[in-house]
Amino acid sequence: MGKQATPRALADNEAKAIARNLRVSPQKLNLVAQLIRGKKVDKALADLTFSEKRIAKDVKKTLESAIANAENNHSLDVDDLIVAEAFVGKSLVMKRFQPRARGRVGRIMKPFANLTIVVRQVEEAV
Repeated sequence: MGKQATPRALADNEAKAIARNLRVSPQKLNLVAQLIRGKKVDKALADLTFSEKRIAKDVKKTLESAIANAENNHSLDVDDLIVAEAFVGKSLVMKRFQPRARGRVGRIMKPFANLTIVVRQVEEAV
């Protein structure tokens, strides 16, 4: 008499990977996520490899994880995968203070972000 298994949130032809607490602002991370949204995974990996943004390396690792999840956990064909969704969410913000002139203080915000990548298998139209 165990608990019922939770139904799968994604479709059968989808897989996802989540990267939590990336040390970058969500606004900057979203610029890199926009770069890969809707592309085939091999093209998206190539774009991330040659991107000059610092966070592109972490986005690439997350995309590779989503591809591995699709292949190993859901038996999807890697050649037919596209990046269906790549969305960014806020995480915690560390607050730091820098002493300024005349006894004042400068507030420094150090934001973190979460990244979710969903890949979907699409059939090639021949």
